[in-house]
Order: sequence, then structure tokens, then C-alpha cells
Amino acid sequence: MNSIFDRLRFLQAGDQSLTVEVGDTINPEVNSKVRKLNLAILDASIAGVREVVPTYRSLLIYYNALVISSSDLIDQIGSIEEWTDSQLVYRARIISIPTLYDGKYGPDLQFVARHAGLTTEEVINIHSETDYRVYMMGFSPGFPYLGGLSPKIATPRLETPRAEIPGGSVGIAENQTGIYPVSSPGGWRLIGCTPLNFFDPYMDPPVIVNPSDTIRFVPLQSESEYLRIKNEVENGLFEVHAEDI
Repeated sequence: MNSIFDRLRFLQAGDQSLTVEVGDTINPEVNSKVRKLNLAILDASIAGVREVVPTYRSLLIYYNALVISSSDLIDQIGSIEEWTDSQLVYRARIISIPTLYDGKYGPDLQFVARHAGLTTEEVINIHSETDYRVYMMGFSPGFPYLGGLSPKIATPRLETPRAEIPGGSVGIAENQTGIYPVSSPGGWRLIGCTPLNFFDPYMDPPVIVNPSDTIRFVPLQSESEYLRIKNEVENGLFEVHAEDI
């Protein structure tokens, strides 16, 4: 059962924003419908729509109430839904993310291992052998919320968040994993770090992954390898490996 609603559900989220709910469960089927509806709304170029933000199971639409009313917007989205599944296909890629799993770069790696009753090597293997679906972006620019974490290494958040987490840190929170794109506060358990730059306002596009992508963590074998890639990234010499699927 994929828990997709028979009809979209609309909730007013303010005087100029609208939530469109696709289903009531977080799973690939519901999220795929969100992605397709997002593309269809953008493709329709509805007058007055300022921004569409896809999430796990819904979309948040910001609109100009002086250009389009909430009821007219709902009518137009309802008509779009009729052809989303057959007309549009989103681009999906597998993005390889080099990652150094290490106590220095992932200070909670040993805690995750103890919590799971595993060795750190087993945690690394389990985490890196899974391809993760990018369900949504949020929290900070470029932060990917990833689905597919093995329940074997699911770990609770920190009781007290850190005031600063280095950009590129790879973390676990409950049954999710993700990557901090920039230095920021955070409460996820850190198990490693990637030398890639996940957000740069001067890049085009400014982020390297999208909600339609899949992430594959590739373990690095040494700090020197991490630093070499980081230097290449900083000098614009590193090419992120991405393949269409």
C-alpha cells in the first residue's frame, strides 16, 4: 500500500501560501508523485506562482494573491494532476559522494557503533553500501534529507545540539542520514565528512544534488586522500561523478 491519496488535499498555509498533500506516508511512491507534480506545476507556468517547494509527501506553493486567488490556484493544480503521471519524467541521477569515515571527521562514529552493537568498520560498510534517495532539501541551503538508512545503524540525535558543525559533515538522526552543506548548528550524530562543497551561492546551480537524485557514499581510505580532493574542489579541479538512472 503506497498511501497516495485518491485526490490531492489542499491546506491554506498563510495568506499567500498553499500546502498540497499527496499522501500520508513517507515512501518512494508518494515522493515520486510529489516530484512529478512539482515538475508539472513548474511546466505549467501558472501566473502568480512564485515558488514551489517539494517535501517528503507534499508541496508548499508560494503565490501572489494579487495575481491569483487560492481557489483558482487549487483549480489549476487539480487539472494539472490529471496528466502528471503520463506526461512528465523527472531526471534522476546517482551522485557519488567521497566520504572519510573517521573519528576526527566523524566524532560520533564510535557512539553509533556502540549503540548498534557493531564495530566502526561494520557501521561504515552498512552506511556506504546503501544508495540513498534524496527525499527533500531543507534546514539549510543544500541539505539533503536522505531515505533508506538501515535500521541497524539508526541512532538518536544528540541530547544537546552542537553549536557548530563543519560543512560536509555526514550525520545520522534516528532513521535518517544527511549531509551538512555549510558550517551550522546541528544535533545529528556525525560519522564522517565529505570534501565536496554542497552549497555555493556563486556556483550555477548553487547545489550539487536535487530532490530527484540518489546519493552513494564512497569511503575514502585516508586523510591525505580527503585533503587532496578538498584541494581540488577548492581550486575548481574536481568533477563530481554523476550518472543518469
